[in-house]
Amino acid sequence: MYKVMFFLGLLISLPFGVQAQENTLTFGVVPQQSAKRLAALWTPVLQHISQETGINIVFSTAKDIPTFEKRLKSGEYDIAYMNPYHYVVFNKTTGYNAIAKQTDKTIKGVIVARANGDIKTINDLEGSRLAFPAPASFAATILPQAELNKLGITFTSMYVSSHDSVYLNVSKGFFLAGGGIERTLNNMPEEIKSTLTTIWQSKEYTSHAIATHPRVDNAYREKILASLMNMNDTEEGMALLKHINFKGFEAAVNKDWDDVRSLHIKTQISINQEKE
Repeated sequence: MYKVMFFLGLLISLPFGVQAQENTLTFGVVPQQSAKRLAALWTPVLQHISQETGINIVFSTAKDIPTFEKRLKSGEYDIAYMNPYHYVVFNKTTGYNAIAKQTDKTIKGVIVARANGDIKTINDLEGSRLAFPAPASFAATILPQAELNKLGITFTSMYVSSHDSVYLNVSKGFFLAGGGIERTLNNMPEEIKSTLTTIWQSKEYTSHAIATHPRVDNAYREKILASLMNMNDTEEGMALLKHINFKGFEAAVNKDWDDVRSLHIKTQISINQEKE
């Protein structure tokens, strides 16, 4: 078991764009789960990359997804693991450039309800209050809401900040159903996951991007990519990949997310940025 020591409050609140030393880079992870859980998952991976590259890569996140989006918009993370829609938006506006993504991985949105409850299909959600992580969560919010609207199902969206919060709220019966993705659902403790059932899932799209801010030079990008790829071929690397529930890493290029661009999504992120 990996032992991770960190000052959680500091990690969440630091002005991440300010580097403690010249070769320190911040790695922002979209807060689909609690900050404590994400730090436990990602810190061992980042420590491994730091040791291989000689670049001090420090875990960062935000208190919720909207705050994470604001920090991407202002370029506060040197490197970021972001959802597909975030990548499309912040590649265009802030200049984040993809370096890698999970090997052979696509993303599907899901709607979950309580197992053994009255909600069996998406059509049972007419008139319901539903839990979603945040307005611009691609697979967990945008895709489920689009399907509900397409089917003419009326619903009220309530945003609860993270995927974990969606699952916990549905599990406890505070909402009849909510949106998420397979990976974060599978990462939930069994005592929560076992109380939930998937009643709908979306088509598949290119998954999350690991992308660097334009200020990160190509030499650093190449070292980081090489380290990510090397994890696929070593026993230690495979153990770390299993720890974050990844099959592996592969190199990525900007056009990999053209399937998401083709949806021409308009949400509060893009609307706000166009006005400013």
